[in-house]
Amino acid sequence: MAGSGEQAPIKVLVVDDSAVARQMISRAVRAAGDMEVTGAASNGRIALEHIALAEPDVVVLDLEMPELDGLGFLRAVRLTHPHLPVIVFSALTATGAAATLAAIAAGASAFALKPSALRGSSDGTVDTELIPQIRALAGRRATPPPATPRVHKGLGRRAVVVNAVVIAVSTGGPNALDTLLGALPSSLPVPILIVQHMPATFTRLLAQRLAANCSLAVVEAQQGQLVRAGVAYIAPGGTHMAVARGTLDTHVVLSDDPPENSCRPAADVLFRSAAAVFGSGVLGVVMTGMGRDGLAGSRAVVAAGGSVVVQEPASAVVPSMPEAVVHEGLADAALTLLELAAEITRRCGVRAL
Repeated sequence: MAGSGEQAPIKVLVVDDSAVARQMISRAVRAAGDMEVTGAASNGRIALEHIALAEPDVVVLDLEMPELDGLGFLRAVRLTHPHLPVIVFSALTATGAAATLAAIAAGASAFALKPSALRGSSDGTVDTELIPQIRALAGRRATPPPATPRVHKGLGRRAVVVNAVVIAVSTGGPNALDTLLGALPSSLPVPILIVQHMPATFTRLLAQRLAANCSLAVVEAQQGQLVRAGVAYIAPGGTHMAVARGTLDTHVVLSDDPPENSCRPAADVLFRSAAAVFGSGVLGVVMTGMGRDGLAGSRAVVAAGGSVVVQEPASAVVPSMPEAVVHEGLADAALTLLELAAEITRRCGVRAL
């Protein structure tokens, strides 16, 4: 039991039909020092029993399991525990990516990649991806942030013409983007450029899923592609996306430059280039996610005369990214997802129906 003033360990339930995977995750969880394995299950049915008994703070979930698979578990657990954080432990394959996005749509909070070959010792991706996400979804921080400054909902600092919208989003992003883009009109007269922290393969499937659920065209960006109004461009996983001005048009520039904020694609890269190309006509949007990607880019947008709005941190799956922007006083407004869609629409000069 934690002593006075000391936080209790984060309780983690590990659900995977592979004994090697369960051991690897459990070893990394115990080594983290601020969390403990409260149970391990080889399928979704056993996991549901563990939840009733152990009341975990976070679940790490495999998808392909006998008796009751990951999707079946998610559908069942969301009926009784709608807010329990669940991290899908996913394979970096086309099949794994499709299953992961389906799981996120069914209520998973986030995902982390499985090592390409499970080994007896912990793989780096478990320590660098899975463990930080467990902490973030459990609401733990290395250092508490200062009090969040107030922002004025819907009151932009500048009445300027918006020529492009750039979006930074990470953990919790697929469902947040689904809600946001789904509430935007097909008549939006500007392009939308999006950095969602995801690996290659995942972003292509994400673009397809978003395109099927909204009235905007949504595509995974390609090198040299012309940037058009009414189209949302998703940065390909593992590749930075920027924009550049040509003689007549603006086009996409993709690169394998080093990661920024441990991310590639990084939103800061996109935001800086958009500020250089569109100047005061940039509207930056920073949404749910871990870390501070988008903060330096937001500085560049504001310095160029553009504006930044953020997802209200309290409504984010993980609030770190929008909080960082609010803390520096860069945000015009902190809004829920539907309010963000309405604000983007208004600033782009489209009348509400």
